[in-house]
Amino acid sequence: MSSCRRSTFTLLCALGDRHRDQRAEMVQITVHLSGFTPQLFRPAEQDALLSYGLGITNVVARATARADELAAEEYREGGRILAAKVERLRPRWLAVVGVTAYRAAFDERKAAVGPQKRTIGSSRVWVLPNPSGLNAHWTAATMAQEYGRLREAAGL
Repeated sequence: MSSCRRSTFTLLCALGDRHRDQRAEMVQITVHLSGFTPQLFRPAEQDALLSYGLGITNVVARATARADELAAEEYREGGRILAAKVERLRPRWLAVVGVTAYRAAFDERKAAVGPQKRTIGSSRVWVLPNPSGLNAHWTAATMAQEYGRLREAAGL
């Protein structure tokens, strides 16, 4: 499921189903703490993000407890589908939540968090840290800071 439209400035992309995944809630919290939104939205309210220039979709729609439960081909297929969506919607930025997901979906093995050299059509790409509890070297504050860097780059 996704909430996006052609006028989206930034398309956030994460793993998992928006209604059943605790990570979706963590993404929403981090989006809010970074200043993208003036209030905290629940994952079920993600369509409200469109009014702030944000859309949310998935790299792989199948919800899992851990990213390593997904096969490499699932990531690659998700990357192909996502690239087609980005080319169709043309957001200024595609933000992929999770460097592991980005590396696997786009075969960019040396990618790091931050802006990427790759573009998809005219859309620039930014890799964001995944706010899952398994990503212990990022705190809520440092993740919000990185998401804020994207917000500033996107002019939001």
